Amino acid sequence: MNNTVRIQQEDFSLQAEVDALRAVSKRIGGIATFLGCARDFSEGRDVFSIHFEQYAGMAESAMQALHDEAMAKFDILAVRMLHRVTTVHAGEKIVLIVVGAEHRKPAFEACEWLIDELKKRVPIWKKETTPNGDSWVIQHP
Repeated sequence: MNNTVRIQQEDFSLQAEVDALRAVSKRIGGIATFLGCARDFSEGRDVFSIHFEQYAGMAESAMQALHDEAMAKFDILAVRMLHRVTTVHAGEKIVLIVVGAEHRKPAFEACEWLIDELKKRVPIWKKETTPNGDSWVIQHP
């Protein structure tokens, strides 16, 4: 694995990730990002925190496979993907996808495809802590 696809506990810098992607090629003219953050309300109830767990080894391998598939499927030049596996609170960052292409359209298309597929195929689970206790969330794309 390389540092373009990561699972980590620590917070991350959106700007640092965009800068790292831009350093890949001077041909990058369009960059699309998806930044997922924790909400304090979900499915009609308050949420105090969200705890993320992964299937160790499998989650990062699945993300790498998505990275490789996107590079082959779309007219893009670079991808950076990361997901935190820790406990986060409202407003904190969870997941980031950054896609660079010569033009905006393939960057947007690849970015949307990557987050949708990540939610479907990467074994990362979340448990919400609410006023009524903890509950595991059923994934939805």
